Amino acid sequence: MPIAGIGTDIVEIDRIRQIYLRHPEKFISRILSESEQRDFAEIDNKAAFLAKRFAAKEAAAKALGTGIGEHAAFVDFSVTHSAEGQPILDIQGRAKALMQQRNLVASHISLSDESALALAFVVFETA
Repeated sequence: MPIAGIGTDIVEIDRIRQIYLRHPEKFISRILSESEQRDFAEIDNKAAFLAKRFAAKEAAAKALGTGIGEHAAFVDFSVTHSAEGQPILDIQGRAKALMQQRNLVASHISLSDESALALAFVVFETA
């Protein structure tokens, strides 16, 4: 299948930590889907989790060609994992409608983090 969009994002984990500490509930509800909020409650390294999810959603919106805003919200994208631990990008809402309109049929995501940075890379394919 041909590649239709590529997006990447890198964030400083400490920057995300500071935003979360200033506005925890507002940040969580704006950035994380309901399933991610459940996962977040179980995670020890909350800042890295949030940073990877933030980067994933930014990268997905870039791959979609819209950025976060009118056509895609942070909560339209959700990161889950396969039984083997591979990240899976679940797309809902306005972003899913736009994907269907553009005939995007598959997504791929890679996440990584080091002590100070979190990175996400997303690819969308068309039929």
